[in-house]
Amino acid sequence: MGSYFPYALALMFTVSALHYGSAFHSFLSKQHEWKKLILTHHWPVTVCKMEKVQCDNLPNYWTLHGLWPDKSQMCNNSWHFDFSQIQDILPQMNMYWPDLLHTNKSQLWKHEWQKHGTCAASLESLNSQHKYFSKGLELYMKVDLNSALKKSGITPSTKYYDVKDIINAIVNLYGVVPKIQCLPPRQGEDAQTLGQIEICFTKEFQLRNCTDKVTDFPGSSLINEDLQLCNHNLNTYYPPLSSL
Repeated sequence: MGSYFPYALALMFTVSALHYGSAFHSFLSKQHEWKKLILTHHWPVTVCKMEKVQCDNLPNYWTLHGLWPDKSQMCNNSWHFDFSQIQDILPQMNMYWPDLLHTNKSQLWKHEWQKHGTCAASLESLNSQHKYFSKGLELYMKVDLNSALKKSGITPSTKYYDVKDIINAIVNLYGVVPKIQCLPPRQGEDAQTLGQIEICFTKEFQLRNCTDKVTDFPGSSLINEDLQLCNHNLNTYYPPLSSL
């Protein structure tokens, strides 16, 4: 009896610890659970205007900002960005996913991996840095935002556009509702500036609406310090490179 009790007590603590560990892991998994991926494009001219910096040699096409799970951020701070993992796709990264603001071109990629990639990695198909960035490039090529807008006559210009026409250009071609974000008018301006467009995908990389209902789309929820969901009641400026 005396020798059995310590053994039974130890076994009880072991089972309890295993149960707690499993529950804690489940808690962490639910904490980082996400349902859709957001392929985020930004317009280079607006990025520079927003940050109030002088930008040289900007691309005259929409570039990638990131590939974001819809809820989780910073899921594994110990999983550091490793530049060597994407050496073979650097030409595409520099062309379609460039850092528009920093001379260190990997700064944006480091940020995107640590903030979003470590969460996307819960999918086997995105569970490495190479897979994550390659998939972002693949989806970017699948959704040719530049051509989609151009086909509907929406090009960088001094004239103004309606937000609904920008949305419809994407809906008509791809059948899904995007999320459009703008820089609100500053003092002396009479239009908002087109800045960022989000296209959403399921975990199986199928196109889906960024909003569950079209009626949910209009609004002014803050996206970051400057960009907001575009106001459907304001004219929208799609600035050309010459405006810098």
